[in-house]
Amino acid sequence: MNQLGQLEAAINKGVQYLEQHQYPNGEFCCYIAADEPMQGWCITDSTVFATMVVASCLLPLNERPEVDAMITRATDYIAGQMHRGGVWPVFSERHPWHHMVPYDADSLAYASALLEARGVRCLEESNVPLLLANRSQQGLFYTWFILRPRWHTNRTHWRLAIKEISQPITSFFFWRANECTRADIDLGINTNIVYYLGETEQTRPVIAALIQTIAEGREGNCDKWYRNPYNMYYLLSRAYKRGVVSLEPVIQPIVERIVAGVQPDGRIGKSVLDTAFAISTLLNFGADVPPLTNAVSYLIAKQGEAGEWPRWLFYYGGPKLLQGWGSEELTTGFCLEALAGYRQKKQLLA
Repeated sequence: MNQLGQLEAAINKGVQYLEQHQYPNGEFCCYIAADEPMQGWCITDSTVFATMVVASCLLPLNERPEVDAMITRATDYIAGQMHRGGVWPVFSERHPWHHMVPYDADSLAYASALLEARGVRCLEESNVPLLLANRSQQGLFYTWFILRPRWHTNRTHWRLAIKEISQPITSFFFWRANECTRADIDLGINTNIVYYLGETEQTRPVIAALIQTIAEGREGNCDKWYRNPYNMYYLLSRAYKRGVVSLEPVIQPIVERIVAGVQPDGRIGKSVLDTAFAISTLLNFGADVPPLTNAVSYLIAKQGEAGEWPRWLFYYGGPKLLQGWGSEELTTGFCLEALAGYRQKKQLLA
């Protein structure tokens, strides 16, 4: 079987795996673990965010009826988890930490972009003003919607922030127990906000900061949650492909760094997940480099018998890397997105 035949077979198996492993409520599984391969202690952790990500990865395959149905179940679930004001909790309503964690800008941006792509209208009013009210003086977006010593007139922001006052003890222990801080500005999260909002006057400071971060080689240490450079490359490439063309200066250094990470067996970086990120990044940037074909062959070879790709930590709980989140479903979503993009490229060239 030639590579295109293998590619189609791998996509079919991956889709079947996700179809069989999506929960009846539309959610996709996520685990929390302490090691990157997630082979030590590993516990199921119900996060709304994981489902947002997997469903977003499946968008390039939504012409398939079974994929369209999966995305619909996922978006129904996500819309049902939305709270007043167009925000989402990190953890689902059945998680014990559901009410403990403040609302965050990353969940808002990822969910809103997905629902917009699907034409789902569940917001009573736009949540964009809420995002714009949650910026620093430098024009960068804060991660958390919490009380700050700065006056603004956005009522939704005040209402969300007052939640912290209603549970002061819980709030105290949350900030004390975690590596995140009230003043966090995470550039991976800012990238996802740019993906959602597009290239506008309000997002130009973020775009400038992202270009500077890549120029200085700080992509592995610019976000407390997205600690993997390949993950940052992927997020930046998504925004560029969606029309944020001012990110063009990051393309050459990112492509060079990806090519420098190519291994003899076709792997890029140190995992299947890194390789999927790298393939999608190269495709999103329109970079036709020789390692691409071998990287795709590596992904196909690493697919499991059931159609899954191995779990690996996708995002982390802070710079100390004490714990993170991932699952076979998440890795499989990213691999399917990469293979679908590569197939589309080959079809256009045929």
